[in-house]
Amino acid sequence: MTNKVPNTSDGKNSVARRLVILTEGHSEPITAKTAASVLRYKPEDVLALLDTTQVGKTAQQLLGVGGEIPVVANLDAVPKANTLMLGIAPPGGRMPEAWRSVILAAIDRGMDVVSGLHDFLSNDAEFCNAAKLKGVQLIDVRKNNERDVADRQNIREDCLRIHTVGQDCSLGKMLVALEVSHALECAGQKSKFIATGQTGIMIEGDGAPIDCVVADFVSGAVEKLILANQHNDILLIEGQGSLAHPRYSGVTLSLLHGCMPHGMIMCYEVGRKNVNGMEHVPLQPLSKLVNVYETMANLMCPSKVIGVAMNSQFVSADEAEAEREKIRRELGLPVCDVIRHGPEELVQAVQALLPQLATS
Repeated sequence: MTNKVPNTSDGKNSVARRLVILTEGHSEPITAKTAASVLRYKPEDVLALLDTTQVGKTAQQLLGVGGEIPVVANLDAVPKANTLMLGIAPPGGRMPEAWRSVILAAIDRGMDVVSGLHDFLSNDAEFCNAAKLKGVQLIDVRKNNERDVADRQNIREDCLRIHTVGQDCSLGKMLVALEVSHALECAGQKSKFIATGQTGIMIEGDGAPIDCVVADFVSGAVEKLILANQHNDILLIEGQGSLAHPRYSGVTLSLLHGCMPHGMIMCYEVGRKNVNGMEHVPLQPLSKLVNVYETMANLMCPSKVIGVAMNSQFVSADEAEAEREKIRRELGLPVCDVIRHGPEELVQAVQALLPQLATS
């Protein structure tokens, strides 16, 4: 099953999505990365953030994106909204208990509720009964019934597969895939972003939530996405976790083997020293990880790291430039921050693979 998020405003559905994004008590860029990403790529859908602790501020002030979209204290402040989106991605994907009353209030107002958490709304009897009474949808983006294993048949080798991989989790693999895909489209390539996580699905409107797929079927779920979208010239497959992450390496490896990339973009955050959420575990060096990713990817398909995407949001422009030159020298690869510098160097690296694909 390819998960789809209904009521988008992309012209494919008759009802425009008018969102309030719930970030109550968590309106900061890391935990509220779902909210931040939707604000970056679908700001036209968002009417407000809901956080009683930050009323009067703007999305831009709190999350660095979203411009003047306001932060409100309750749903009464946004009478035109038709959808409540849960805007956080906390470790473990658990819903804050204090949010129940807001979700029930949204349902009572006739609003759909969209969630990317591991706690499924549709498994909660109180939410289900209220939604049935009001005729609204509870949309659990991570809920799936994937039961296919990888088959390795009918895969087009002239469709270029590019995969964003990482030194750690939560450092921009989705954002890099989106930015490079959009830039390729602007350059005249037929490119498609392949969402593999809840936030990417909310933005793109389709995909597979691979961190919530039964382990045996992760590679099969990813392969189905490749087969469904290989009519495009280039696929940009969103990465998850890291091969060196003590918690998420299994998901990362299954995704890597399922998408069989021809090329990979290594993503990292400047200045991060330890595994996110595990401060006692140091990160592995980029040079080591490049070798590890290439070794593991090549078990399934000839593949190489073609560029590096640096996340330099926490350093100055001068510091970012110095780091960029340092990593270029160390790895001999193009390096850029797709927000600060633009994605052009990575776009050129992707395009350079196309002639090689044609002759392989």
